[in-house]
Amino acid sequence: MLKFLLDRDTWQEVFDSLSKNKLRSILTMVGVWWGILLLIGLLGSARGIENAFNRLFGDFATNSVFVWGQSTGMPFKGFQEGRRVNLSLSDAKKIEENVEGVEFVLPRIQQTKMIKRNFLSGSFRTAGDYPLLDDLQKKKLIHGRFINQNDIDNHRKVAVISDGTYEQLFEKNEEVIGKYIVIDDINFKVIGMFERGNLNLGPSTDVHIPFSTFRQVYNTGDRIGWLMITGELDYDIVQIEEDTKLLLKNLNDIHPKDTRALASANAGKEIGKVTGFLKGMQFLTWFVGIATLIAGVFAIGNILLITVKERTKEIGLRRALGATPFEIKRQIVVEAVFLTLLAGLFGVISGGWILIALDHFFGQGEDAAIVNASVSIGVVFLAMIILIILGTLIGLIPAFKATSVKPIEALREE
Repeated sequence: MLKFLLDRDTWQEVFDSLSKNKLRSILTMVGVWWGILLLIGLLGSARGIENAFNRLFGDFATNSVFVWGQSTGMPFKGFQEGRRVNLSLSDAKKIEENVEGVEFVLPRIQQTKMIKRNFLSGSFRTAGDYPLLDDLQKKKLIHGRFINQNDIDNHRKVAVISDGTYEQLFEKNEEVIGKYIVIDDINFKVIGMFERGNLNLGPSTDVHIPFSTFRQVYNTGDRIGWLMITGELDYDIVQIEEDTKLLLKNLNDIHPKDTRALASANAGKEIGKVTGFLKGMQFLTWFVGIATLIAGVFAIGNILLITVKERTKEIGLRRALGATPFEIKRQIVVEAVFLTLLAGLFGVISGGWILIALDHFFGQGEDAAIVNASVSIGVVFLAMIILIILGTLIGLIPAFKATSVKPIEALREE
């Protein structure tokens, strides 16, 4: 077979056969070309959207849920309806110990504070946080660092501010690290500045200070604002959310059927919807692309059937001169595979240019909807293998048709 494929006469016959009707050969290839182009274009676009999604959420613990207290909606154990539910540090500890699948429990507390610097001032959302926040919800630090454990242990009066806070309290291009801001008449040293992006899962924050400092300065005791709970990857975050709420209701004397007392925002559930959409989009892309390829390959088969009919005399002559049915079939199958591969190659090149254009026009900037729209070499090879298989199978139809006519009858054919 290899010798046959390397034989110059084999390819000369292929080119002669296809060049007899160039327009028909080109139109035959259009279906396969369009199928590969569609497959490459849609798969690359889906990958680009997925890359943009991963860039947006890549540094965020996606299997997370936020839980905070509100007012009770039902009386329970002597408590009246409308009682304010205040979560505590002990609640966080109990969740970590008793809810299956929990990886981290991060207590947070936030209040809006008046912050001043020289003659500039403004109201900013100020949160007491632990260093763990930077692991679960990575900050894009522009300068300096985030809060560390020493800041917590020593109750340091340090602050990490957002770029928006900097713009309101500092002069343009002014050095920020080591400078002081005044929060409720208390000096805090700025140790870092972060870029606040468009992604805000959970309450957004302008200024972060050590949780222990916040607790000491504002005398919050064990009270916290809300909990950020992350689950292990193998656990259902929706179930973790339900178990957490049930435990908190028991700990805070809340009626089991009270749906108003505790509120939550399940980031994992919402992100799961997006990832599910992306997977569905990829499946649909493969389905549409392969269906289009099959339609294109069938078109090639139909055209080859016409070609075989036109070459009946030629095939009869070759049979009469000693060509075996296998040799006739092999030649026609090679023509079919050649057409499909050539059309597929043009489709890959065209799809690649489309992805380059998409990346150029829609993939620039931090808020790009598509990032590095591309397909892997493995996908391209898989598509070409599919083409070879389909081309071979569809080529067998006209090949068997060509050898079904007896040589003497083929020579009489007008």
